[in-house]
Amino acid sequence: MKILIVGGGGREHAIAWKAAQSPRVEKIYCAPGNAGIAEVAECVNIGVMDFDKLVEFAKEQEIDLSIIGPDDPLAAGAVDAFEAAGLRVFGPRKNAAILEGSKAFSKDLMKKYKIPTAAYENFDSAQAALEYLETASMPIVLKADGLALGKGVLICNTLEEAKNGVKTLMLDKQFGSAGNKIVVEEFMTGREVSVLSFVDGKTIKIMTSAQDHKRAKDGDQGLNTGGMGTFSPSPFYTDEVDEFCRKYIYQATVDAMKAEGREFKGIIFFGLMLTQNGPKVLEYNARFGDPETQVVLPRMKNDIVDVFEACIDGTLDQVELDFEDNAAVCVVLASDGYPEHYEKGFKIRGLDAFAGKDGYYVFHAGSKFDEDGDVVTNGGRVLGVTATGADLKQARANAYEAAKWIEFGNKYMRNDIGKAIDEADGQ
Repeated sequence: MKILIVGGGGREHAIAWKAAQSPRVEKIYCAPGNAGIAEVAECVNIGVMDFDKLVEFAKEQEIDLSIIGPDDPLAAGAVDAFEAAGLRVFGPRKNAAILEGSKAFSKDLMKKYKIPTAAYENFDSAQAALEYLETASMPIVLKADGLALGKGVLICNTLEEAKNGVKTLMLDKQFGSAGNKIVVEEFMTGREVSVLSFVDGKTIKIMTSAQDHKRAKDGDQGLNTGGMGTFSPSPFYTDEVDEFCRKYIYQATVDAMKAEGREFKGIIFFGLMLTQNGPKVLEYNARFGDPETQVVLPRMKNDIVDVFEACIDGTLDQVELDFEDNAAVCVVLASDGYPEHYEKGFKIRGLDAFAGKDGYYVFHAGSKFDEDGDVVTNGGRVLGVTATGADLKQARANAYEAAKWIEFGNKYMRNDIGKAIDEADGQ
């Protein structure tokens, strides 16, 4: 079968790499792809938001299955466009992708269906938000309602910071129209855990747990990014936590969306906070997380194409997800200065070191070929270096060893990805 993957980041590289292992797949295309994806797929120069051209290409090439990777095209209705053309496509429709596309919607959904989450208020007026803050307790969290590349969340420790945050989001429009409405949310403390799941509209199957590191600098300092590294599984995602979430969060979310007439087929990413009062939902994503995908898929035994098709066909109840009894750690190699200002175009050396090394992977997030055919940096997050191991400590040691194999100008990484692994051991 022929597959088209829409996107060009580390998530899409991991999906393409996994799909390429399916004996059913004879050809993979990726639009627009990147230099790493080009190793397993033919890259096509079509943007992720150019639905007409994507649909036209899928028809011309007689694509059997299209997979929409990023949040923006999902929220804008890419799946609807493919379905309207009679094409088979994996991902939630626009009316379901709102689960991620509007934080105000998802918070209201959780309140209505009693799904555990932080207390909150929604505001579409900066003045009303500022007045509310005068009586709120600090710290507090401000969230842009719309999509902001994972960066539209501000944790404010003082009233002054919170007021400045409202100005940044709603008046200065740092994240554009995403800040037309904001969610003001109570600050929760606890461990963060990410859980990805496959959904077919009625049935939900949980993948293995993971934990992301969002802040740019060591010690969880600096600005929020799209993710500087991740590990899987989370030692804090216990059987007790899993049982609670299955009972009160996972299936409840799928059922709530169906009850709202927004049947969800695709991936639901649950961002959880393990609070003193039990697990609560921090956020939903309506697609694979990045870089979480880069540690979850290398541990997955299933043929991913079979699972995608079961989601589309509503037969997910017949699938048993199976994961390796091991661990994986991903260290993101970024451009120094990310997520603000950074230079691109530096030649990447050492990629060939991964060839033939079992349990070591390099997923490209921001790379391209230059005029000479060399692979060069082309983004803030450049590569996700992933390694597996018998346990989290071994996987982390392997990932950091592999990170040394790669060199490029202005290479930057966090040196404490997975520090929680030691804390879990009581160290």
